[in-house]
Amino acid sequence: MPAPATFDYALLRVVPRVERQEFINAGVVVFCLEKRYLAARIHLDPARLKALWPEADADLVQQHLEAIPRICAGDPAAGPIAKLSQRERFHWLTSPRSTIIQPSPVHTGVCECAEGVLDRLAKQFLLA
Repeated sequence: MPAPATFDYALLRVVPRVERQEFINAGVVVFCLEKRYLAARIHLDPARLKALWPEADADLVQQHLEAIPRICAGDPAAGPIAKLSQRERFHWLTSPRSTIIQPSPVHTGVCECAEGVLDRLAKQFLLA
């Protein structure tokens, strides 16, 4: 049986118009230092995005979201951020920003299987 390990996670939100303080969850990123795990799942609901912002370019937002799992995986095609350590990549992805894709506060927990946590969080926050 695997030993328990701490993990951190953040939701990735699409915030079409900051002044309205409306957002939709479009991703989750999980980092577990002890298990050397950093991964993300994304899911953009274009209909929900259009409901919040009819002029939104859902394809462009999707392209930006798709870079996040590649950054987590350290894919060289994802640019210079992907070359950083897992910890640095997680902190870069979860640092506050004022762009259309914004992270939630970072939350922590304990798990035995980090991939299982990612699956559970994706189902809970992205596919509900």
